[in-house]
Amino acid sequence: MLETLVNNYARHNSTDEELVKLFLESKDNRYFEKLYERYSFKVYQKCLSLTKDASKAEDLTHDVFLKLMFKMNTFKKDAKFSTWLFSITYNHCMDLLRSGKKQIVTVHGKKADFVDDFDMYDIFEEEEINTRKLKLALKQMNVEEKAMLYLKYMDNRSIRDIAKIFMLTESAVKMRLMRTREKLRKRYQECILFG
Repeated sequence: MLETLVNNYARHNSTDEELVKLFLESKDNRYFEKLYERYSFKVYQKCLSLTKDASKAEDLTHDVFLKLMFKMNTFKKDAKFSTWLFSITYNHCMDLLRSGKKQIVTVHGKKADFVDDFDMYDIFEEEEINTRKLKLALKQMNVEEKAMLYLKYMDNRSIRDIAKIFMLTESAVKMRLMRTREKLRKRYQECILFG
């Protein structure tokens, strides 16, 4: 009982920097969730101001927090968390805007609003991908599955890097990626067939 009270107190009354430290020490997602609660709207506003697209800003906000989760161990103890987070946000958005790369340009005559750098041709062998259905399929994936896909196909991370991040063997990462790709293909086909 006392431990629960202490944990709840720490989650709600800790500084951002303390929450980062608690998250890194315990790997307890509640500390990360508190940071998300504090900053998700601010990150969204920053993404929106840079992209001028509400849908893209929402996707970028999720991408930033996903990236943040895996970069948390690079946070410097004497830095201010909010400054560091907004630096990550700004850089992520600017990288996307600068890249100008559109691997999926049109889908059924409409401009694709999916994350531009996500190379779906590495997962799907189809020439035309319905991004709305793809988003629905991705929503059915769990956080770990999405993270692996994003790291591999959006950030172009190596299997070795992903293995270090997830603390798995390289062969385990290859197997999980294979299963995740298959699951995404299946969910995508279900969305196409059943709406």
